[in-house]
Amino acid sequence: MRTSSNPAFRALSGRGQGQGGYANFGYQGQQPTGYGYPAAPPTAADRPMTIDDVVTKTAITLGTTVVVGGLTAAVGLPPAFAFVGMIVGLVLALIITFRQSTNPALVIGYAVAEGVFLGTVTKLIDYLVPGVAVQAIISTMVVFATMLVVYKTGAVKVTPRVTKWIIGATMGAAALMVLNLLMSFFGLNLGVRGNGTLAIVVSLVFIGIAAFNLLLDFDQADRAIRAGAPARFAWYIAFGLMVTLVWLYIEILNLLAQLQRN
Repeated sequence: MRTSSNPAFRALSGRGQGQGGYANFGYQGQQPTGYGYPAAPPTAADRPMTIDDVVTKTAITLGTTVVVGGLTAAVGLPPAFAFVGMIVGLVLALIITFRQSTNPALVIGYAVAEGVFLGTVTKLIDYLVPGVAVQAIISTMVVFATMLVVYKTGAVKVTPRVTKWIIGATMGAAALMVLNLLMSFFGLNLGVRGNGTLAIVVSLVFIGIAAFNLLLDFDQADRAIRAGAPARFAWYIAFGLMVTLVWLYIEILNLLAQLQRN
């Protein structure tokens, strides 16, 4: 099974792949117990996942982030809350990813933390560049819808080669950001952030990579549904999609701010 550059979906596809459905979470029907009675039927969370489960859980997760982000921006929390939200979100993301958790409380907690982070950052940037927030939100929605159409129509097929290319590009982007962060500690700037032609080009490239990551996310969700993953895993898929959407939105917000400043 192909993997995704999204860490959440890499963990999802990396779980056991023996019999029993997707990642060994499929329900095998009633099995006789040692006393000759059939096993208890599966709970609602163990039934096979459907596209409605994914849409519903993603809508709840995304809606939570949007509502919390809107309230955060309306209240006008100090910029320090952006750092708090980012750290809490990162910690929860690592827990969910490495524990491969389907706990809705953790996923909603991540959505809340990202809402605080995005709301604070958006408020600050929109103050410096009025109107950029609405443009970034609309642009993110357009990119998401476009990539969903691209995936559904098969205009770009998620082949092993495409998957490897996207994963490699994502790892390269992450490495560049880490290098830029480390260099900033020594007072050096690679020019990949801030104003300037190079920063704009880098933002465009990152937006492209994030957009193509959505294709991998859609493909992983589709494969999980077809393989009979349990309904509770819709929370995990919703989390994975949110990770990509948060990255995409931040990159678009950054690009639009740069373009209007120049």
